[in-house]
Amino acid sequence: MVNAVDSGKKKAPELVLFGESVRRYRKERGYSQEAFGDACGIDRSYMGGIERGEHNLALINILKIVAALDMQPSEFFQAMDRPGRKPKRA
Repeated sequence: MVNAVDSGKKKAPELVLFGESVRRYRKERGYSQEAFGDACGIDRSYMGGIERGEHNLALINILKIVAALDMQPSEFFQAMDRPGRKPKRA
């Protein structure tokens, strides 16, 4: 039996939101976590951590995930937009 380890660290909300988006899009496309990890070239256990908001990914891995979902980056990140949030102006 594997015991869950609680590191006591609070997860960054942005990473949790990213992971939730990955999970939703992955499931919409019918991928298991393992098959999706294979399609991205990312280990399944690491992918699980991504979906739980435990990993702060490098851009190259983000782009691998977006490509495996057959999406444009702008399309993927729309799911992370907050309703009513106004863009910052320079």
